[in-house]
Amino acid sequence: MGLPIERHLLRARDLADHRFEEPIGVADMAAAAGLSQAHFSRAFREMFGISPHGYLLTRRLERAAALLRHTDHDVARVCVEVGLTSVGSFTTSFKRMYGQTPTQYRAEFAQAPRFAIPGCVVRRESRPQLRTFREDPADSPSVASSTPNTVTGGTP
Repeated sequence: MGLPIERHLLRARDLADHRFEEPIGVADMAAAAGLSQAHFSRAFREMFGISPHGYLLTRRLERAAALLRHTDHDVARVCVEVGLTSVGSFTTSFKRMYGQTPTQYRAEFAQAPRFAIPGCVVRRESRPQLRTFREDPADSPSVASSTPNTVTGGTP
């Protein structure tokens, strides 16, 4: 009995995560998963909610954003360092994802003051604001405040 398809898809996703700067494509990811390209693309989209090409491009653009923030490499060099070959396509994709060109993105971060922020603050501030799971609204009474106090036998 072979491995479940999820394991094959994770192998391909790991390839994209760790070797995005190399000239790999969907065919290489499918080969890493040991699946035909068509079957791999369908299964990858079903499992991760994004096409293999979209996933690889997202990884590359995230790395490009980090390079733009933390290095002084020009945009063409950043494009090549993340495994892309066309600066025009890179700029278009970057603007689609981040809402500004790589040059504008870098300029925005260059103007921001640089100082150390404690990790706990970074984690708190980077939590998603739009939650997708159900929670009680902040203004609703909690369960603890609406139950009688069993120790004293009275109400809270």
